[in-house]
Amino acid sequence: MLKNEVAKALKVVQEGGIILYPTDTIWGIGCDAANTEAVKKIFALKQREESKSMIILLDTDNKLESYIKEVPALAYDLIEFAENPLTLVMPGAKNISPALIAADGSVGVRVVKHSFCEQLIQRLRRPLVSTSANTSGEPSPQYFSMVEQRIIDGVDYVVELEQDSKEIKNPSTIMRLSPGGQFEFLRR
Repeated sequence: MLKNEVAKALKVVQEGGIILYPTDTIWGIGCDAANTEAVKKIFALKQREESKSMIILLDTDNKLESYIKEVPALAYDLIEFAENPLTLVMPGAKNISPALIAADGSVGVRVVKHSFCEQLIQRLRRPLVSTSANTSGEPSPQYFSMVEQRIIDGVDYVVELEQDSKEIKNPSTIMRLSPGGQFEFLRR
């Protein structure tokens, strides 16, 4: 089941489509982080201003340097020891769609601990965009049955995993991390 869903989602993402999928936090809308057209489809679906950034997901921290110019050493410790999902906002984003890079050159990155996401990212060989599966300004869905119908109808593929789960999941903690190692919490 998992392998089939990864293969179906991979095909859609490789063809420039957007998917609705479970993550280690809440349900997300995603696409290939290098595909600007697909990224713009997500902004349009969410009715979100393009100045509000979305994050990228990686399957392992050893890929951070491929997408961030100067990864602070502290980032690796934070990822390794975080008890809850952690998104790090770091400057110097590279090798992703310009539509994902904030005005200050930063991007939010989360290393996922979720088998579907890990396998999809490994097979895609690029980061996956992730943003909450909701219209901008509406509450984030804590599980699948809370996702708005217009979002479900607006994606190219809905991953058929964890749809019956009622486990309450929350968005990740977000920290801004500078190359010098200074940090601040943006969302706890």
